[in-house]
Amino acid sequence: MAASDPPTNNVNSSEREQRYNEFVALLSRHDLSIRRFVRSLLPNRDAVDDVVQETALECWRKFDDFATQNAGHPEEFARWACVIARYKALSWQRDQGRDRLVFRDSVVEALAASALPQLEQRDEERRAIESCLSKLDETQRQLVLSVHSPGQSVSSIAKETGQKARRLYYQINVLRASLQQCVEKQLRQELRHG
Repeated sequence: MAASDPPTNNVNSSEREQRYNEFVALLSRHDLSIRRFVRSLLPNRDAVDDVVQETALECWRKFDDFATQNAGHPEEFARWACVIARYKALSWQRDQGRDRLVFRDSVVEALAASALPQLEQRDEERRAIESCLSKLDETQRQLVLSVHSPGQSVSSIAKETGQKARRLYYQINVLRASLQQCVEKQLRQELRHG
C-alpha cells in the first residue's frame, strides 16, 4: 500500500474517502501544534520539515488505530501525533548521529516531556478563544478577525465601512478586552474543573 493510499480494513470507497477527509481535517487543525512540538525537539528547519512529513505519513498509516481507540475524542489527535513525532524525531536523531548538531536521545526525550504540557495549554487556549469568539455577534466577530487578517488595517476597514477610524479603534479595543476577560475566565474554569 502506498503511503498516500487510505487504510483499507474492509471499508468501501466512500467510507475510505470519509476517513481520509476526517484525517486531513484533523491534521490541518493540529498541524501547527505538531510542527511546534517537533521544532522544540530538533535543531534545524530541514529536520523539522522532514520529521513533520514523516509524522503525517505515519499518522495516516495508523489512523484507523487512532480512530478506533479515540472514537468521539478527536481532540486527542495532537497528543497522539506528537507521540509519533517524538519517535520520528528520535529516529531522525539516530540516523543523523554522526552530525555534531544532533541532540542525544535523552535530550530529545526531555524536550518532548516539557513540550507536551505546553501543547495542551495552547490547545486549551485555542478552544477558549474559539468559544469566546463564537459568543460575539457576526459583525463583532468579523471586525475582530479582520484586523488580524493579512493586508488589513483599521484605517482600511474604516474606509471600506464608511466609519471613522477612531470609532473602530475604540470598538476593537472594547471587543479585545471583552475577549480577553472571557478567555481568562474560561481558562480559570477549566483549571478548576479539569
